[in-house]
Formats: sequence, C-alpha cells, structure tokens
Amino acid sequence: MDIASNEQIKPMQWQDLCCGSLIEKEIEANLALWWPRIFGYHFLKLGPLSSDINTLHCQINHHFSLYEEEGADVQASHQHLPLQNNSIDAVLMANLLEYEQDPYRVLRESDRVLVSGGYIFIIGFNPVSPTFIGKLLPKYQTRIPWNGQFFMPSRVKDWMGLLGYQVLADERMVYHHLLSEPSKSIYWQKLLAKWLPSTGSLYFIVARKLDCPLTPTREKQSVKTKGWATAPTAGRAGFKINPNNIDK
Repeated sequence: MDIASNEQIKPMQWQDLCCGSLIEKEIEANLALWWPRIFGYHFLKLGPLSSDINTLHCQINHHFSLYEEEGADVQASHQHLPLQNNSIDAVLMANLLEYEQDPYRVLRESDRVLVSGGYIFIIGFNPVSPTFIGKLLPKYQTRIPWNGQFFMPSRVKDWMGLLGYQVLADERMVYHHLLSEPSKSIYWQKLLAKWLPSTGSLYFIVARKLDCPLTPTREKQSVKTKGWATAPTAGRAGFKINPNNIDK
C-alpha cells in the first residue's frame, strides 16, 4: 500500500493507537478539572475519538458526536457543520486536526457554531516530543498516528488568537514515544515530565470565545482651560488716599 493511501487512514477508536487506553485516560483526567466551569445546553464532540471520551460529568445537558463515518450521532463533514450559528456551548476535538486537509477551516466552523463565552478543547500530537521519533523511521511513517500532520501547539494557539479566543490552558500529557506499550519502568518518563515539561507527546489546549464590541469610540479631546486674567481694579494695592482732600 502506497503512502498516499495510508495518509487517508484515520484512527476510529483509541485501540487504533498504541497506548490508546493510556491516552484516553489522560485526556479524561485533564478534562475532569474543567467540568465544574462548563455550563450550557449542547456539547459537540468532533471526530470519532472525541465521541469515545467520557464527558458525562460535565454540567452541559446534551452531548452528541459528529463525524463523517457511521456511528456518529450526526453524520457530516467537520468543515461544513450542519448546525446553527451560536448554538453550541463547548466543542471537543481529540486528535482531529492532524487528519484534516484544512484544519483552520474546522476551527472556523467550530467558532461559527460556538456561543460567546463557549469553550474549545483541542488535543493533538506534539512534534517536539519523543513521539516525533516515529516520523523519522520509515517503518512507522505510514502508520497511525505518524501518517497525520503534527502541528506545533504555538501554531494552534495562533489560530485561536486570530479567531478572537483567549487561551486558558496549554498543557502536555503522556511522556512516551508511543512506539510500543509503556513498560513497567517509567522512571525516564517522570524525568521528562519534571525537567522537560514541554515535551509531552500530546498537547492539551483550552480556549474560550470572547466577543468584543465593535462600536467606535470617540477620540479623547483635551479640555481647553480659559485664560483667566486678573481685573486691573481687583487689587487694593493701587488705591491711595490724598491727604489734601480730608477735612481738617
């Protein structure tokens, strides 16, 4: 099978990834810290991997998944969401942007349907991590997840900044190369997490949508102070009494 055809293969479940169960647990643990802050009515989980994430402890009432393949609650393209503007309170996309031809288009569509003050949770593979070793080895280049495109977390944050989002969190998870199942000895992984915290194999970004009013503001004008002048007869220093005019 050639490389071009392998590039179309996407992970449909966490078992398609080496250490998939570990990654899923790490994501759920990080999301659990945010659930007390998330409220609303509709929670959108983009992509098949996002649909498997347990979000039941979130305060939002209605959770549903959306992707092109069978099994989704809504079967549609990520780049053309069949949803109304400002109708979603939170969006989760787990390892989705790596397999999109136009990832920024996906973010713009998510922004369109998200309400003001809504949250976006983005999980992706970090190129500055041990996972990138698989990109350098021909044996793994056509396999999941190395057949996808890894984006720098800083680039993803720049995209969110262009859309007018405030990045609330940028964290790393899973300090492992993902080439094999994690061994019992994880001493070196703890060392990476302690001394090189930015080298986690996955990044976890949380951003919130902020809508700023576009009403123009008038330019501030300096207040002109009037030049007050002292009246010439206001002082008493120039008033003199002529003694010749006083009756003796």
